[in-house]
Amino acid sequence: MLSARPFWVLFSLCVIILVQWLIVPHFVDIILTKEIISAGVSIGEAISALDDAGMKVPDTLKQRSPSELVRISDVQLAFSDFGSALPPRLDTFIKSHEGDELVKLSEVQNALVGSGLTLPPKLKYRNKDDLLSKTELDLISFRSKWQIITSREPLKAFTYVGLLVVVGILVGFLFASVAFRHLVQFGDRLSGMSSTDKIAVLLGLIIGLMVSLLLLPNILQYIHGPGPIVGIVTAGVIVYLSIWAMMSMKDELRSYFPASGRTGDLERAYQKPKLLDTNVIIDGRIADICRAGFVEGQILVPSFIVEELQHIADSADSLRRARGRRGLDILTQMRKELGLTVKQVDLVDPVNPEEVDVRLVKLAKAIDASIVTNDFNLNKVAEIHGVPVLNINELANALKPVVLPGEEMTVSIIKEGKEPQQGIAYLDDGTMVVVEAGRPHIGETVDVVVTSVLQTVAGKMIFTNLKAVQDEEDKQINRNVRNYSSFGPRKKTQ
Repeated sequence: MLSARPFWVLFSLCVIILVQWLIVPHFVDIILTKEIISAGVSIGEAISALDDAGMKVPDTLKQRSPSELVRISDVQLAFSDFGSALPPRLDTFIKSHEGDELVKLSEVQNALVGSGLTLPPKLKYRNKDDLLSKTELDLISFRSKWQIITSREPLKAFTYVGLLVVVGILVGFLFASVAFRHLVQFGDRLSGMSSTDKIAVLLGLIIGLMVSLLLLPNILQYIHGPGPIVGIVTAGVIVYLSIWAMMSMKDELRSYFPASGRTGDLERAYQKPKLLDTNVIIDGRIADICRAGFVEGQILVPSFIVEELQHIADSADSLRRARGRRGLDILTQMRKELGLTVKQVDLVDPVNPEEVDVRLVKLAKAIDASIVTNDFNLNKVAEIHGVPVLNINELANALKPVVLPGEEMTVSIIKEGKEPQQGIAYLDDGTMVVVEAGRPHIGETVDVVVTSVLQTVAGKMIFTNLKAVQDEEDKQINRNVRNYSSFGPRKKTQ
């Protein structure tokens, strides 16, 4: 299962490494550039730092780029030794740009074409006393920047990088937590999909990846810097839209894949996981229901439910302590039952100060599960939040035998009723039986006859008469009927 701890650890490590590889170096490069500029590192210092480390000095630190701007005054100074012997073309170029402050180095090179002269070292090579600018730093590698700043301020450089690495680990861990939870939920939903839905998802995934491979190279050539991040996000959006489009066309897919459509109605429906409440575990009937095979799907026990059982078992009250220990024994028994799966789930923050019932409802919504309980209040709260509930008491009421007026049964009268001469008895399932004229027979087992059945919110009540009394009443009714019939029909008078 994807929810196993080794898969979770492996997935988290992969996400953290991906974040460190794609995002952290980009931010480190930005910080190194700013620190070098703010530190006022000269070109000569940068070249010395690279030479001391045995690294190759980039040409961009030695020579000027043809597209680089130079002062027109520097051009005049570089050719001042020629005096009036300047080549006509260069002389014309300098005079035409006397009002300008900057010119491109490539324009100076073009003015020297045909004169047999080359750029003087003052223009061709950089001045080592000049400070590094962002333009030059953007042209050198990350490794060169790192060597330059560590040679000047090593402690600050390592501090910045260390902080960014720690932030990258935290961001990767948080992203992995959210992504893994949704991945597990998607896997559970995917296992419950019909074959047509699975084909639609597969086709959408293939089409999305193909479109991404075709479009991304053209998109990324216009994007510099965080290109890989933009590529991943764009590919994810394209794949999602492709899957959504194919899912909307799944009815049309049945005509191309008729076999999947015929078997779709016969496939096993997705069974939601079942979350057990504290009360239903202590009640104990859930173990017998699961053993009988009436509960399908995974049976999950959140860790905070186990903690509540442990807290009840450690209570100073002997009654609560006994209830808590009974719940733990039943939970242990269910863990050992063959074919039952009981897991601890920790998708809700354990330090959340909310009540257990609220946390249970939120957890059920988060993992798309049903709640098994016998708590009336929890039942109502879950229904308000749209969470399916399996109430053990409702199941017990539904399984109680149907009793009709006129049926006979044997009960033991244990106490008196509210009305005079009434006695109270109970069936094995807890249904209360009211026996008229049963008070004199308290402590006795008698035969009774059902006269009526009353269904209330609390349960079912059965009203009965003693069989002997009922038989005597029936005999009296029969005698009255016979006496009435013996007179015969009344004759009409003439």
